[in-house]
Parts: sequence; C-alpha cells; structure tokens
Amino acid sequence: MAHTYSIGDLAREFDLTTRAMRFYEDMGLLQPERTGPAGRNRVYSSRDRTRLKLTLRAKRLGFSLVEAKEIIDMYDSPRDTAVQLEKFLLVLSQHQQQLEAQMTDLQANLDELKVHQREARALLAKTQSKKAKA
Repeated sequence: MAHTYSIGDLAREFDLTTRAMRFYEDMGLLQPERTGPAGRNRVYSSRDRTRLKLTLRAKRLGFSLVEAKEIIDMYDSPRDTAVQLEKFLLVLSQHQQQLEAQMTDLQANLDELKVHQREARALLAKTQSKKAKA
C-alpha cells in the first residue's frame, strides 16, 4: 500500500500552514484524493509530497508558482524527455538572466550606498574636527 499523508502531516513536515496547502491545491500543484463526508478530508499521495517539495524548491530559487507548476507538470506528462529538458533549460536560462540583472542592480545600489557612507564620514570628521578646535 502506498504511503499517504494528511494535510496536517505535510504542513508540519514542510513548515507550512494548511491554508498554504489549500492554495497550492487551488493552483493545481497538489491533487489530493477527497474522502469522508462531502469529500472534506484530503489524502495526499507520495506524488503530492514530491510535488510540494519541488514547489518549495522552485520558490526558493525565485520561480513563480505558475512557473513552478509548468516545470513540475512537464515531468508528469508522457512527452519526450529531450523536449522537457530543453524547455526546462530555457526556463532556467531566463530565470538566471533575471537574477543576474537583479544582482547588477543590487551591486549598483551597494556601490552608491558606499559612496554616500564615505561622504557622510568625511563630513562628520570635518564637523568633529571644527568642534575640537573651537
């Protein structure tokens, strides 16, 4: 018998709220089986657990949930592996370019901040020097 998980099990394991789990379900990232009265109980499979783990990894890498779903869904489909890998590499390349652009912007901001710090320190030293002479 395959291992199953409750919403609470996975929420605790991955340090998520059950609300977040339901949101991932609404996004189509998870597809638990429904049991109990009116299908109120969610039963997650090992496949759902893996998809959740991949979703959280994609989020850490900065992917949107839509991008994460596209990538994860590629591996669920019976399509050609080469096509899947080419698409995956394209998505990774685009994301890498975006992160590198952000890093360039951040470096420019840091450089500007350092210039302002040097100027402020120099002015402070000048001001303190005038006070000491007075």
